[in-house]
Amino acid sequence: MDPLQRAPSNQSVPLVGYDVAAADQALLDAVDAFGGDHAADIRDSLTPIGLLAGSAETREHWHLANENEPVLHTSDRFGSRIDEVEFHPSWHWLMTQGVGFGLTATPWVSQSPVAHLQRAAGFFTWGQSEQGHMCPITMTYAVVPALRADDALAKQWITGLASTTYDFGLRPPEEKSGLLAGMGMTEKQGGSDLRTNTTTARPTDTHAEYLLTGHKWFTSAPMNDVFLVLAQAPDGVTCFVVPRVLPDGSRNGLQIVRLKDKLGNRSNASSEIELHDAVGTRLGDEGRGIRTIIEMVSATRMDCILGSASIMRKALAEASFHAAHRAAFGATLADQPAMINVLADLAVESGAATTVALRLAAAVDRPHDPHEQALRRIGLALEKFWVCKRTPFMVAEALECLGGNGYVEESGMPLLFRESPLNSIWEGSGNVNALDVLRALGREPESLNAWITEVGATRGEDHRLDAAVEDVLTELADLTDAEHHARRITARMAVCLQGALLVRHGDPAVADAFCASRLGGDWAGTFGTLPRGLDLAGIVTRTTPDID
Repeated sequence: MDPLQRAPSNQSVPLVGYDVAAADQALLDAVDAFGGDHAADIRDSLTPIGLLAGSAETREHWHLANENEPVLHTSDRFGSRIDEVEFHPSWHWLMTQGVGFGLTATPWVSQSPVAHLQRAAGFFTWGQSEQGHMCPITMTYAVVPALRADDALAKQWITGLASTTYDFGLRPPEEKSGLLAGMGMTEKQGGSDLRTNTTTARPTDTHAEYLLTGHKWFTSAPMNDVFLVLAQAPDGVTCFVVPRVLPDGSRNGLQIVRLKDKLGNRSNASSEIELHDAVGTRLGDEGRGIRTIIEMVSATRMDCILGSASIMRKALAEASFHAAHRAAFGATLADQPAMINVLADLAVESGAATTVALRLAAAVDRPHDPHEQALRRIGLALEKFWVCKRTPFMVAEALECLGGNGYVEESGMPLLFRESPLNSIWEGSGNVNALDVLRALGREPESLNAWITEVGATRGEDHRLDAAVEDVLTELADLTDAEHHARRITARMAVCLQGALLVRHGDPAVADAFCASRLGGDWAGTFGTLPRGLDLAGIVTRTTPDID
């Protein structure tokens, strides 16, 4: 339809009334590539998620949940501590849908051989509805691998965490039809250096029970039902399972000091808490807490990649749709050569992030495959660094495609922009992840072998990719002063992995543009500078949502 006929004022219409999943060719290609014989089932499962995510109702809840931020109530009217957070109804609506779609711990109890891939595709799709509520959904998913360090605790908690029922409120876990999880690791004096934690854990006379006292600088979603918390036990930093409400119905000794006033993610309550003889059950051995909780951190890093890729795709959809429905200088923006280059470049970035995110998620479904687990180990650190760090840059360019309209809150682009730096900070900032890559390279040679195998599967198919891989291997041959080069090494390895996956599984036009720009050096470093001779118009057409 002619945009000038549809909108006489030459304003675009809202991007609503479409299937978010069906409109995303990169997502569908990744599902087909990594889902095997189950790809059709995964596609079918995405339909209700995609339709709801693209609805006008969901778009309204996206705005309302962020315009009406959570409110902390430390005490009731009689002065008794209650430490409760009040959320707007839109938050509860979003949570009901996300939990109902099985995006929390459901895959861990599923018999499907592609349960985690299916969940990742759903998480990516539903994440485009609103980003803040995906935090408690992520933590509830991620807690399960850590809980499995203790069979009794796993049996106690996993069934409730895997429920598809959202049951808000502080009550004994046994009385609830669905549970949510969180974690408390960092403290004000240490941040990422968890060895400096000062929260103490004092053993009681009950086996594996401790009383925790101290503070936690960031604890998101403090109304969740259970938390993994790090504290100093007699033999060192240890991981504990800390319920919000005790079996007798009394509140555990967890007090909310304040809610953080954040740049973005404002629909979600991130808090500073104090523990006052809070009852916790030891998870794993004393002194092994960081190793225990790192299983949860690995899973949350997976969702950081998925979440950032989801934000990228949402930004691309908004930008390309606006350009298709806005005219300037006698033609739609989407038909202008300069804009075609920008939109195609954004699509290349988004497609690469989507493909690598789904590839790593597929590895979770193969826990007994050494290659898959080694690739997951190094791939999470690589792409957590790269995808999450690329997101703000990409979203800023997408916002600019809307001009002044993109700077107005009603467009939703400011919400996306404020959200875009978050995943690069949570679960380890850029330096933490880059150093984690060096750690894997130095201590786990199977990780490098997995990367070489994965990128080597396309050897000979693109000379620019081959040359980039050789450059990386040359650099890895001499790791003198490696920390100084940690970010460079990580970035190049991450981009090579993306390139290999696109060459092997992606849209050929996107793969060609990616290798020419990100690997071949024919790129000026800002979006919209793709070289000549590429199918840019085709890329834009295939990535623009259509609601006509």
